[in-house]
Amino acid sequence: MDRLDLESRRSSPLRTPTHLLSNATVDLSAALNALLADVFAIYLKTKNFHWHLSGPNFRDLHLMFDDQAAQLLGMTDVIAERVRKLGGITLHSVGEISRLQRVSDNDAQFVTPEDMLAELREDNGELAQRMKQLHALCDEHSDLATASLLENWLDEAEGRIWFLFESGRRGV
Repeated sequence: MDRLDLESRRSSPLRTPTHLLSNATVDLSAALNALLADVFAIYLKTKNFHWHLSGPNFRDLHLMFDDQAAQLLGMTDVIAERVRKLGGITLHSVGEISRLQRVSDNDAQFVTPEDMLAELREDNGELAQRMKQLHALCDEHSDLATASLLENWLDEAEGRIWFLFESGRRGV
């Protein structure tokens, strides 16, 4: 190992070697970290609604929110590890999540089930749009592995949107 390589590793010990150009690492890591912050925010909002749900459809919605929250939480480690595989540094704290998240929090003491469904549907819809934008960035940088992950997460987001929509429909 030459001296410059050793110095580089000491000054940035968490940098992972990657086939990507440095601008790709910066662009993709930033976009993935923002996505990760959004996923954490939607996860917590989904759990918040799961915990504070009330009404005649309590059991079904309670279970659905729990399933959706578990799906979102399952994404977080994969996203963070993808950032590291790309040579980037991922989120460190709740404070960093709050600075990067684009999803609005909901601290209301009471939210109707209908409003919960609508808000989560909208949040997941925005998340899906951000995933599509990130997919285009992956294409730009020839990052097939991240693009592949995004395609699966996009399908899951569309599934959540569908369930939230159908659960909030009035009888036909």
